[in-house]
Amino acid sequence: MFDNMPHANHRPGALQQHPNFVAALRACGQAPLVLPMPYPTVILRRKLGGRLPVAMLSRPDLRVLPPEPDALRDWLLGAGLGRAPILLSPDSPCADRLDTLGAVPLMTPNSVAEIDLTIPEDQRRARLHQKWRNRLTRVETQNRLRVTECIRGPAASHWLFAADRALQRRRGYRNWPEALTLAYGRENPNQTVLFTAYDGRDPVAAMLFLRHGDAVTYHIGHSTAAGRTLSAHTLLLWHAACWCAAQGHRRLDLGLIDTQHAAGLARFKLGAGAVTRPLGGTWLWWPPLGKTLRCLAALDRRSMRGQPI
Repeated sequence: MFDNMPHANHRPGALQQHPNFVAALRACGQAPLVLPMPYPTVILRRKLGGRLPVAMLSRPDLRVLPPEPDALRDWLLGAGLGRAPILLSPDSPCADRLDTLGAVPLMTPNSVAEIDLTIPEDQRRARLHQKWRNRLTRVETQNRLRVTECIRGPAASHWLFAADRALQRRRGYRNWPEALTLAYGRENPNQTVLFTAYDGRDPVAAMLFLRHGDAVTYHIGHSTAAGRTLSAHTLLLWHAACWCAAQGHRRLDLGLIDTQHAAGLARFKLGAGAVTRPLGGTWLWWPPLGKTLRCLAALDRRSMRGQPI
């Protein structure tokens, strides 16, 4: 069903490491480097301060590398990354491997919320938090909202983009550039899915998802005041999860969990039956310095450790 289908024992990869993401970046004039591994790995190249070149690996699955201590070092150097500083943000904890490399930890690991779409629908429903399930049952019983899905994705003029811009300004965060989101849909037909809830003829909520292989990632969403009163996002997320499962997707990535600054959103994601999974933090390695910076990282290593790969 999917292009680039991974091995059965390989967990569905992150959006940032999928060919769909690469196609969108290239359509926006960027030139990501794709390196061969047991699975292709995407590397972005940036210039800090407009001068210092940096290579960035966002959520690569380093578990696919051989377990030998120098495997990661040899792979990075063999890929031609021997001069510029390298920022690594692995998709899973691997502190021992990065420590052996000589990388310095910069940020402690975040966690993502994921819904397992491989289990039957009745079992997924049983995993819902009781209050979340009660809201879903109520909105389903009322039968007031109508949900549609559009696999072409939204046009640039769609109200969801304007609502998301306003939310970013109000809360002081930055999402993907809209041009990149539009390029993702344009370059990857049927891989951008927009779910919309209508109260009569009026749209009261929408959620946009990006498909990549056998996984799906939540991208942006918005609910009006009427939509919040009617629990429209609850209905949309449940509908989206069921639709994606029926399409053969195995995992729904709801993004980072932030219980400190976005506690309500975290409760919503976890209430939907999502399970948290730790990422690997962010590390810096500058190949010419080898392991000379390891001593600077001694105090931070404990906070960076998870289950070693």
